[in-house]
Amino acid sequence: MMKKQHIKCLAMLLALLLALTACSSGNNGGSGDSSNDNGNGTGTTAPAPSNGGEPIKDIILWETSGTRELEEFFILHTEQAKDLNVLTNAYSPLLELSPPSELGPAVATKWDSPDNGVTWNFELRDDVTWVDVNGEYKADCTSQDWVTAMEWILNYAKNGSNNTSMLRAMVAGAEEYYQYTKALTENEGEEAAKALKSDNPEFQKVGIEAPDATHLTYTCLKPCPYFDTLCTSAALYPVSQAEIDEKGVDNMVGMSNLDMWYNGPYTITEYINNNTKTLTKNESYWDKDCSLFDTVTITMIESQTTDDTLYETGEVDFTELNIANLNAILEDPSDERNDYLVETQLRKYSYQFQMNFAKKNADGSLDDNWNTAVANENFRQALLHGVNLKNFWARTNVIDPLGIENLCFTMKGLLKFSDGRDYTDRVIELMGYPDSNGDLPRRFDEAKGLEYRDKAKEELTAKGVTFPVVIDYYIKAGNNTALDQATVLKECIEGTLGSDFVTLNILTYVTSLTKEVTAPGLHSIVGSGWGADYGDVENFHDQIVYGSESAYYANSYTYINECTDPDVIAQFKEFTQMVNDAKDIVDDLDARYEAFAQAEAFLLQHALTWPEYYENTWQLTKINDYSKINALYGIQNYTYKNWETSTEAYTAEDYARFAAEANG
Repeated sequence: MMKKQHIKCLAMLLALLLALTACSSGNNGGSGDSSNDNGNGTGTTAPAPSNGGEPIKDIILWETSGTRELEEFFILHTEQAKDLNVLTNAYSPLLELSPPSELGPAVATKWDSPDNGVTWNFELRDDVTWVDVNGEYKADCTSQDWVTAMEWILNYAKNGSNNTSMLRAMVAGAEEYYQYTKALTENEGEEAAKALKSDNPEFQKVGIEAPDATHLTYTCLKPCPYFDTLCTSAALYPVSQAEIDEKGVDNMVGMSNLDMWYNGPYTITEYINNNTKTLTKNESYWDKDCSLFDTVTITMIESQTTDDTLYETGEVDFTELNIANLNAILEDPSDERNDYLVETQLRKYSYQFQMNFAKKNADGSLDDNWNTAVANENFRQALLHGVNLKNFWARTNVIDPLGIENLCFTMKGLLKFSDGRDYTDRVIELMGYPDSNGDLPRRFDEAKGLEYRDKAKEELTAKGVTFPVVIDYYIKAGNNTALDQATVLKECIEGTLGSDFVTLNILTYVTSLTKEVTAPGLHSIVGSGWGADYGDVENFHDQIVYGSESAYYANSYTYINECTDPDVIAQFKEFTQMVNDAKDIVDDLDARYEAFAQAEAFLLQHALTWPEYYENTWQLTKINDYSKINALYGIQNYTYKNWETSTEAYTAEDYARFAAEANG
């Protein structure tokens, strides 16, 4: 009886936390104004823990190796969370978020848009400096560093297409300059384009200006009432021309922690690939009112079973419990850890299974069997509706697996209509999903799934497809947690549809999923989460549109631009046109969101993406998650600034209080 009561209590707490974390992102719309220094901090002394412990000065965190290891140190050249989660601590933005998601001043102390989102003016601090890894002064950070950064990003020879999509869509002249440098690269060679700087005549046509060291102006193509939220994205972070001159253009991409310049709260003083990295407080950091750790150490672990052991031995300061250990705690009412079980907040990522429409074999030839199958809409619909993922989600949240079901492409909570309705609720309404489906996922419909399966089998057999259709799915070699999770996924996929129709082939990579699997296009499906770079739904949709060089999913996972099936191409083109039409609506946000919802429903109705889950789990921790940024856009959630921590672990009671205070 005690066990059932305890689980019921946890479930009630879960419901409370989910209700509190599904809030709006707090986008302030068109403008902001502050004449003071950043007021987010609580002084150089760390916040006093509310549970009687002492603040942690040298915190130890963890990430899983292979999938979450930092690979790129130049913030302008990466769009991957595993890089940006670290680099957000090395660089300073114009604006920054404070808990939970309030946009406020950082290097810019004032900002406004006098014409409803076309022109954006920023007034900058004059005391921000660049330092090397040892904290030695290198240069002042001025408004020109944002101009230099934009030229770098838009210069095809320097940065490829990384971080270009937002700027090309929003900033006047950005698309033209990008195309100019691309043509110059192709016609006259890389060196001709790489020699360009922000003072060249062609770049002078781009909508950015730094009239002096502390003033910066952006000019948009059309009203962009959400442009200030882009300040939290890597696309609007700075770089010093002096650093480029010191290294040389060719050495910027591929720089290490030892030779990069810093103007953020920490320097990365140690980096041992797939082992540890250490961030050390930057004594020259401009925000003297904030609290920082002396050091942040991030330990890389092979499997998410390892962190449980490290937490018990005091070698890390939080652990996300694997399912076996969590079940062991729940099944033993006398285990004192029951009192310390707390749930992580729902993170900003909407996870999807992205399907590869131009899969290749190891020898580089096309995998015709898979490519023909995935191009068949009935096959995709069978996966979307005929696979019960509940047990798969239970690997992440055993207490309430249905609570992390994802029905959409866009992350819930990012945007709301003027009447307060969440954008994703409108998408779900258009999809016709029930409010509940008992103890089954809302999207799961066995009869519908089997109907789609039978239609697909008939159509694909006529095209020469052999069964079962093999889904190549890659995990990190030696990662037992990933293997267990993949095994459950295999059971879910084959369970209703039958292993004679489809089978999951679990394969492994050694070090890097990107380099070994997705870049050469060897995957059939890959699970990936996208979090918005800024506070508008277009940033989600832009990642999967057809014909765009900067669409991340399209060019990294789905390879739709290499697909040869006319039906798939036609569907993606229609979706892309719907997205472009929605983007043109800037004078009525409700109409804009409705148009995007219609486009997203089209994407889902044709099963062109396969929503996977939302991210949260249960943990034991010495960190107050409610003192951290938890925004639904931008790269700043992992900024190690103004965190409340304690040498004593927080209890479920503590977290219930934190949730109530956050909601109050």
